[in-house]
Amino acid sequence: MPFNRISGMALSGLVLLSSSALAAETPQKQTSPDPNQLVQRMCDYLKSLDRFSFRAEITDDQVYAGGKKLQYAFETETFVQRPDKVRVNAEGDLINKQFFLNGKTLTLYDPADKVYATTEVPADIEGALENADQKLRFRVALADLASPKLCEHFSKGQRHALYVGSSKVRGVTTDHLAFDRNDIQFQLWIETGKKPVPLKIVINQKNLPASPQWTATLRDWNAAPQLKPDLFTFTTPAGVHLIKFAPSSPPTPAPTEPAAQPAQTGGKP
Repeated sequence: MPFNRISGMALSGLVLLSSSALAAETPQKQTSPDPNQLVQRMCDYLKSLDRFSFRAEITDDQVYAGGKKLQYAFETETFVQRPDKVRVNAEGDLINKQFFLNGKTLTLYDPADKVYATTEVPADIEGALENADQKLRFRVALADLASPKLCEHFSKGQRHALYVGSSKVRGVTTDHLAFDRNDIQFQLWIETGKKPVPLKIVINQKNLPASPQWTATLRDWNAAPQLKPDLFTFTTPAGVHLIKFAPSSPPTPAPTEPAAQPAQTGGKP
C-alpha cells in the first residue's frame, strides 16, 4: 500500500515502546508497483485473447440547470472475436440499443423505435471504432477494450499515474490505480493474478460543469466463450425500418432540463 494507516489502538501503544524496539519492529517501506506496467499487463492479456465476453453495470451522470446532476444506469453485454467482430447489447434508463460489427459493416439497432442504421467500415476493430467516433459521432461503451491500441488510448495525454493499493471489487482482489489527464481523472481496478482484466472503471469529467462521473463495474469475464457466427451480423426483424445515421456535427450543449434529450453512451441512429 502506498499509504500507511495506523489505527488509534496501535497509535496509543507506541508510547510503551522504546525507540530501539520501534526501529526493530518497523517494516521496511516497500516500493509500490508501477501503474503503467500494470495497465500494460492488462492490455497484453486482452490482446492475447482471440475472443472474450463480459457484462457491465454502468452509471452515468447527466448535468442540467444550474449544475444539478441526475444519475442514470444501464447494463451491457459485450462479445469480441478478433480481428474484426464486436457485438454489444445495452439496455437501461435512457438506452436500448444493439451494436454489430462484423468485419464489413457497422450496424446500430434501436429495438424500441424499431429502426436501424448501417454503414461500411474498415475491416478491423480499431478502424471501425475510430470511424464511429470521428465520422458518426458516437462511442460504444467499453468497446475500446477490444482495441489492439487499448494502451495507447489509456496513456494518451496522461499527466500523472498513481498506484492506490490493493482493493476488492465484488470480493475479487484488484490493483487500484488512478490517472490524471488534462480533461479527465480516471480510476481503474485490475484483477490481481493470472487474468488481469478490468473489474471497475471510474471516469470524472473534471473540466465539465459539475464534473459528471461515469462508472462501470465489469463481471462475468469469459476468455473462451462459444460464439455463434451469426452473433455479429444484424438480421432485420419484421417491422423494423432502415434509416440513415444522423449527420456528423459537433457535440451539443448540456440540456437545461432533465426532460430534455440527454447525451447517451452508445449513440443513436
